[in-house]
Amino acid sequence: MDSMITAAARALAAGDPLGALKRVALRDDAPALALRGIAMAQLGDFTRAKTLVRSAARAFGPKEALARARCIVAEAEIAFASRELNWPTKALAAARTTLEVHGDHVNAAHATYLEMRRLLLVGQVAEAERRITEFDPTQLPPALRATHDLLVAGIAMRRLHIRYATKALARAQQAADEAAIPALRAEVANALNTLSAPAARTIERGVASLVSLADVETLFASSKLVIDACRFEIRHRDRLISLATRPVLFALARVLAEASPGDASRDTLVASAFGIKRADESLRARLRVELGRLRKALLHIADITATKTGFALIPCTAREIVVLTHPIEEEHAAVLALLADGESWSSSSLALALGASQRSMQRALEALAATGKIQAFGRGRARRWMTPPSTGFTTTLLLPAPLPD
Repeated sequence: MDSMITAAARALAAGDPLGALKRVALRDDAPALALRGIAMAQLGDFTRAKTLVRSAARAFGPKEALARARCIVAEAEIAFASRELNWPTKALAAARTTLEVHGDHVNAAHATYLEMRRLLLVGQVAEAERRITEFDPTQLPPALRATHDLLVAGIAMRRLHIRYATKALARAQQAADEAAIPALRAEVANALNTLSAPAARTIERGVASLVSLADVETLFASSKLVIDACRFEIRHRDRLISLATRPVLFALARVLAEASPGDASRDTLVASAFGIKRADESLRARLRVELGRLRKALLHIADITATKTGFALIPCTAREIVVLTHPIEEEHAAVLALLADGESWSSSSLALALGASQRSMQRALEALAATGKIQAFGRGRARRWMTPPSTGFTTTLLLPAPLPD
């Protein structure tokens, strides 16, 4: 490897893409194309970066398997940064294996972290957690140690283990300072801000309050009965009841909880559960059936009693009832939460991350675009969606819920 390629590679490792481009911008050999692609990715031009890295992979000969594997890892990282989550994971896994066989353990670790970051973004937290516990970062360079601890913190935040997340971010900050890469420091700082930013909203006795992830952790550990509208669950101490597949029951539980310690009228309950403003006898009969099912689901946690005007939710042992929901509630809020990271997303990647169908995602994006809340650029398969980040709010995907198909 000649001196200019070596200098450009060192500049990229230090987070100086312009310095790298000064050395290889006019060269078209395979190593220079690869470095130019990585530099363009660091500058945010992902389309040009992907083209250059693919050209570099083709330019390397069939005997240069190690160099081609590094190009595949670079392309996967560019795809992740541009939120193309449907990139071929099998190709990345094969490249990681090639890197390990050739003794390039640092880039092999980088490929592994890319796989885990994708798992975390698409909501496969358990799989990401399983894989990261099998990984030892102690022998890695500072930049990858910071990435490791960012992943550990991300998993811990989604598990609501905030003390563990705080310790992981402290280690990530120390490693990022050691690496002296500005972009990495900014990523760690953003993760630290996430801990203190409002992540949810509570409604208790008719009063709404914004709460952080630490507040949510404290709430779950308390003796209060929690109606979790982020995950469609009902929690009390160690008891957890999921109503994710029973939306009518959850809608009734939430209305009753928001009315607590008072009652909710029959018309309000019918409107919430069935979408009809005025209740006739058939709807009142149906309401009684659904309330009976909810009463059975909440056995030994809470009871539902009839009042003169409607029904009331009475906890068995808890003193208070709290509704936990997203900081901002509106139609397609989950889509806005993902787009709030400031990155440009494809509709297919949004559908993958939210567990929704492609068609329902397209309808959601079109509805949001019609109100001016998001904007699109590009055409066809290159079409991307984005919106400015919501200042002061963390992503609600830390408390996720899938879109209905």
